[in-house]
Amino acid sequence: MTEPDSSSLRADAEAHLRALAGADASLREDQWIAIEALVAQRRRALVVQRTGWGKSAVYFVATALLRAQGHGPTVIVSPLLALMRNQIAAAERAGIRAVTVNSTNVEEWAATYADVARGDVDVLLLSPERLNNPDFRDNVMPSLAAACGLLVVDEAHCISDWGHDFRPDFRRLRTLLPELPVGIPVLATTATANTRVVDDVTEVLGLGAADVLVLRGSLDRESLHLGVLELPSSEYRLAWLAEHLSSLPGSGIIYTLTVAASQDVAAYLRDRGFAVAAYSGQTEQAERLAAEDDLINNRVKALVATSALGMGFDKPDLGFVIHFGAPASPIAYYQQVGRAGRGVDQAQVILMPGPEDQAIWDYFASVGFPPEDQVRSTLRVLAGSDAPMSTASLETHVELSRSRLETMLKVLDVDGAAKRVRGGWTSTGEAWSYDAERYERVSQVRRDEQQAMRDYIATSTCRMQFLRLQLDDDDATPCGRCDNCGGLEVPVDVAADSVSTAHEVLTRPGVVLDPRRMWPTALPSLGIELKGKLPAGELAEPGRAVARFTDLGYGSRVRAAVRSDEPVADDLVRACIQVLASWGWDERPALVVHVGSQARPRLVHSIAARLAEIGRLEHLGEIAHRGTSAAVRSNSAMRVRDVVSAYPLSPEVAARVEGQPVLLVDDFVDTGWTLAVVARQLRQAGASRVYPFVLGLSG
Repeated sequence: MTEPDSSSLRADAEAHLRALAGADASLREDQWIAIEALVAQRRRALVVQRTGWGKSAVYFVATALLRAQGHGPTVIVSPLLALMRNQIAAAERAGIRAVTVNSTNVEEWAATYADVARGDVDVLLLSPERLNNPDFRDNVMPSLAAACGLLVVDEAHCISDWGHDFRPDFRRLRTLLPELPVGIPVLATTATANTRVVDDVTEVLGLGAADVLVLRGSLDRESLHLGVLELPSSEYRLAWLAEHLSSLPGSGIIYTLTVAASQDVAAYLRDRGFAVAAYSGQTEQAERLAAEDDLINNRVKALVATSALGMGFDKPDLGFVIHFGAPASPIAYYQQVGRAGRGVDQAQVILMPGPEDQAIWDYFASVGFPPEDQVRSTLRVLAGSDAPMSTASLETHVELSRSRLETMLKVLDVDGAAKRVRGGWTSTGEAWSYDAERYERVSQVRRDEQQAMRDYIATSTCRMQFLRLQLDDDDATPCGRCDNCGGLEVPVDVAADSVSTAHEVLTRPGVVLDPRRMWPTALPSLGIELKGKLPAGELAEPGRAVARFTDLGYGSRVRAAVRSDEPVADDLVRACIQVLASWGWDERPALVVHVGSQARPRLVHSIAARLAEIGRLEHLGEIAHRGTSAAVRSNSAMRVRDVVSAYPLSPEVAARVEGQPVLLVDDFVDTGWTLAVVARQLRQAGASRVYPFVLGLSG
C-alpha cells in the first residue's frame, strides 16, 4: 500500500483529533511527534506527560490512521474499568469502535473475540489480568499478537516495582512483546514516572535504548492550587469538612487511605446534609458505576473514595480534591490530585494529614514481596506436586495471605519459575534466584517516599515544584498558585460546636463482626476433615468490636491497647459498655467466658471480668490454649490448623454453658478463626447463643 507523506498524514491526524476532541482541537507538537513515530516509522515510544495532556488522543488518532492504512486493531492494556469506560466513550465520538474484555463482561468474551477476528473492531481494551489467564495466554494472545496493528500500554508505571502502583500482571508484557511481528508499533503512556521508573519500564517492555522514543513534558498543572491543612485531630478534620465543603468549587473527590475511613467520612457528611457517597474496591460494581455517574453529572458534591477511584476517571470540571490522610508517596499523591482541574481554570487541592497515616503506611509496607524462605517453600511445594495446585491448596502449605500469595505467584510466573495453567499453578523446574538486593532497594524507595511525603507536608517552598521534582521534572519552577506561593489561602477556622459534634460521632464505638460461615478450602490436605458451610447450630452470632484499628475515632486507642498486656483502661471499658448497651440482643447473655491469651492474658481477663461485674453476669473464666504458642498466621487455612484443636472446653465450662447465651471475649480479631472455633465448641456443648466481643478489628 502507498502511505501518505508527512504533511498529508498530519492533516489526516488533525482531522481525526477534531472528531475526537472538538472542532477547535489541534495537535500538540509532542502528540504529533509520537503519532508520526508510531504510524510512519513503526517505532516504539514512551510518553510521560501530565494528566489531561492528551495521551489517549495519541493512540486513538494513531489507531484511526493505521486502520485507514489497512492495519489490524489496536490492543490497549489498561488497568482500571473506569479508564476503559471513558476510553470507549471517547473512541465512539471519533467513529472508532472499541470493545473491552475484563472480569465484568465474561459472557461477552466469545462474541468480542469473533468481532476482532472479523475485523469489526478498531480497539480492544484488555485488563492486565487477562494477560495472566492461561486460556487467554495460550488461545487468544497468539492470534492477537499476529493481527495487532498497535499495542498500547496505558498507565505504564504499573509495570515497574519502583512505581507507586506496581501490578505484577503488567509484567506479562515481557512475553507478549517478543510475540509481536516485526514492525508493530508500541506505545507506553503514563503521567507518574520518575527517571527510575522510566528506565525500568523501558527495560521491561524491551524497548532498547537505541530504539525507543521517550517524550517527557512538563508536569506542571496550571489549574491546580495546592495547599496543606494540618489540624490537631480527626474531629477537627471532619468538622472542617462539614463547615467548608459547600464553599469548595463545583464537585470533587475526598480521598481516604482506608475503606473504613471512606465509609465513616461519607456517613458523617451525609448526616450533615451533604450529597456524598462512599467509593472503594469493596463497593459493588453497580454502585460504583452509579456513583461515578452521579459525580460526573454533579448530582453529588463529592465521592469519598479510596485509591480505587484513581487512574482514568475523567471529569474535566472536577473542582477540588481533598485528601483526608496523606498517601505514602508524593508520586501517588500527584497522580490522584491530577483528577482535578482538567477543564477548569482553577481547582483546589488540599491535603489534610492525620495521626493515623504512619500506621497505615506501615501496614501497606509490610505486605511487600515475601522473604526468600517463603518463596522457596512455595516452589518446593509446587515441584513436589503431581498436578497443578490451586491458590487455596497452596495456602495450606505457605504462610501467606491469599492476595500476597497470588501476587508472588504472578511474579514467579513472569520470572519463569512457576506457571499458571488450567487448574492452578505448576513449577517449571527452571533455576530462579531471589534478588534480595533489588527487593531491599524497593523497600528503601518506599521508606524514602514516606519521608518525602512528610517533607511535602512540612515544606515552606512551592508545593507544585516539590511534586514535579519528585518526578524528576527538572524544569520545575515555583508555581505562584499554592499556599506557600501565596496563590491559595486555606481557611483554618473551625467552630467549637462543630468539633464537639464530630467528636461525639467519632467516639461512638461499635463495629459489627460477621461470623465465619465457611471453612477454608483444602483443609483435608492438612488432615482436617472440615469443609463447606459451618452448620447453623455451630455458628456464632454477629459479634461486636469497639473499633477497627483503622477507624478515625477509637482506632488508635484500641491499637495501642492491644500492643501491651496492661489491664483494660477505664475509657475503653466505658466504650465497651456503650457497645453492649446498643446491641440488640435476641437473648441477653447470662455468662461470660474469654479466650485464653498467651500474649495478653491480663488484658483479655480484665475485659471479661469488668464486663461481667458491670453487667452482673457470671464470669466462667478462660478457655485456655493447650499446646505450644500459636504463631500469628496470615491466611485462614493455617490459622484453622493452629486453633481447631487448641481450645478444648473444660468439663466445668461445658456443663455450665448448656442452654445459656454466652458473651465470648477476646482482645482483637484478625482472621476470625479463633472466635469461630471457640464459639463452635461452646455451641456443641449446648450454648444457646454465642456473642463474640473484642476491642479491635484488624480489617
